[in-house]
Amino acid sequence: MLIKAISYKNVHVAVAKAGNKTRAKNVARFFKTGPGQYGEGDMFVGLTVPMSRVIAKNYKDLSLADIKKLLASKIHEERLIALLILTSRFSSSSPAQQKSIVDLYLNNTKNINNWDLVDLSASHIIGNYLQGKSIALLKKFALSPNLWERRIAIISTFTFIKKGDYKPTLTISTLLLNDTHDLIHKAVGWMLREVGKRASKEALCGFLNDHAKTMPRTMLRYAIEHFNPKEKFYYMKK
Repeated sequence: MLIKAISYKNVHVAVAKAGNKTRAKNVARFFKTGPGQYGEGDMFVGLTVPMSRVIAKNYKDLSLADIKKLLASKIHEERLIALLILTSRFSSSSPAQQKSIVDLYLNNTKNINNWDLVDLSASHIIGNYLQGKSIALLKKFALSPNLWERRIAIISTFTFIKKGDYKPTLTISTLLLNDTHDLIHKAVGWMLREVGKRASKEALCGFLNDHAKTMPRTMLRYAIEHFNPKEKFYYMKK
């Protein structure tokens, strides 16, 4: 008996079967898909992230060509599943295969176009790939007119933080200090907070001493979230 190879269509059918119209409407509002909002026009079928992870696991051997089709899908959850497959596959791949995954990722950043898609993939793929390499790509992305490439730039530094290296985060944070988008303020503040928690509170305080007075308030509040009340007051009054 011949076993049919899995394809994009198999994933599409699995996603459709697992969908929930009520959940889809609620999630669409949560991810700001209305006119003029950052997720304008995105389509949801109503899968939870755990449900998407199950489908990604079931189709983990999907070809890169079919993953590319998923990344180009109008359906948010299908793009998420594509990224979850790539994220899972990256760590067990050869250097050549990792390069193919990274190339696919970078050639499709226009489709990695919401904060959950970035946050669940950037550090695992781009951050891991750049270990021991130049962060010129992250600097380039930090200056991109594309909101999601800027978020990829800062979130990718999470991998460095986990290894005790806070310098890439501070470098990219500096480039993003004058960003006007709230989603960047939150992402930078989050990564700065992680610098203080996981790598060096001293380095975080040094950064805040230089920039707390002028950095966006949301960014600052996120960065000092785990400080004690006295420390929070000190930086918020700058």
